[in-house]
Amino acid sequence: MIVAFSVTPLGVGEEVGEYVADAVRVVRESGLPHRTDAMFTSVEGEWEECMDVVRRAVAAVEARAPRVSLVLKADIRPGVTDGLTAKVASVERHLS
Repeated sequence: MIVAFSVTPLGVGEEVGEYVADAVRVVRESGLPHRTDAMFTSVEGEWEECMDVVRRAVAAVEARAPRVSLVLKADIRPGVTDGLTAKVASVERHLS
């Protein structure tokens, strides 16, 4: 499965990069395949693994912010691996 999520601290002002970095650090330390862009971080693995990473990423931000917003989208496809790369590769093939 692939989970794309965004963790946003609320009540800390406009500059939230250092708080978001706490969440991304959790993802990177998880050892799961992942990607981070300007809006979301995507992580790939089994349901329990992905949800645990999301929970810990939220907790990391929650430890420093009075309120946290979480947006989550999941692609649940049993048996599919390397979806983070394969989905992008498919689009690139159609573009060339």
